[in-house]
Amino acid sequence: MLAAQRQSAILDRVRRTGSVRVAELAAELAVSEMTIRRDLDVLDERGLLSKVHGGATTAGPGATHEPGFAAKSVRQRAEKAAIAARAASLVRPGTAVALSAGTTTAALAGLLRRVPDLTVVTNSIPVADALRPDGSVDPAEPGDVLIDTTAQVVLTGGVRTRSDALVGPVAVTAIGGLHCDVLFLGVHGMSERAGFTTPNLMEAETNRALVAAAGRLVVLADHTKWDTVGISTMAALRDADVLITDSGLPDAARDTLAAEVGELIIVGTT
Repeated sequence: MLAAQRQSAILDRVRRTGSVRVAELAAELAVSEMTIRRDLDVLDERGLLSKVHGGATTAGPGATHEPGFAAKSVRQRAEKAAIAARAASLVRPGTAVALSAGTTTAALAGLLRRVPDLTVVTNSIPVADALRPDGSVDPAEPGDVLIDTTAQVVLTGGVRTRSDALVGPVAVTAIGGLHCDVLFLGVHGMSERAGFTTPNLMEAETNRALVAAAGRLVVLADHTKWDTVGISTMAALRDADVLITDSGLPDAARDTLAAEVGELIIVGTT
């Protein structure tokens, strides 16, 4: 098991149980206790958990806590991949697509390299990097032909956040004159009370501009985002034409979201 996979498993265990012990993790993951302690050091430094004597507990972030892109990229990888794959199926050739910042939207960007004649508007540096042309895209299945496709990427300017988003007045001004067919919006949290939220005030303003510029809003949010509330609301639940999430979402949350969003899509993971 790679370190990133092991650390993701540790985080999942902490979120399920609230705390973990080094000895239990070492036995469960078949590695030494020293390896687990190093993993906990890495995760503690990223603010993803709190290391304590003999183990670790949940970090308990507040409404303004904003993990970096690298920290978020190790969370719920399977769920994000499944959500991104379903989102990609909604994109048609020749359309103008907006992608907000986020690890799930970055996963989606890599899949969009297979769709010809796209214009992609984004305020995310990782999204733009994922769409960087290299001449061709490998076939998805045996027998598929190579696809020679390059999306036209419009990367807004702005101030860079910890999550590698470009935000602020420059970004808002750049987005304000654009019109996109659809926006795929990544979120920090979603709740019945607060809607779709972010811990960054400037990012909220920029994402609201993206919402206004798009004809259709598709929100990408794995189940851990439910009942997480950032300091600023980007959109109400009812503003989402489509919400794509995963099968880990609790039944009560499914009922709430199904009553609010235009279409709720639940994807499974492998």
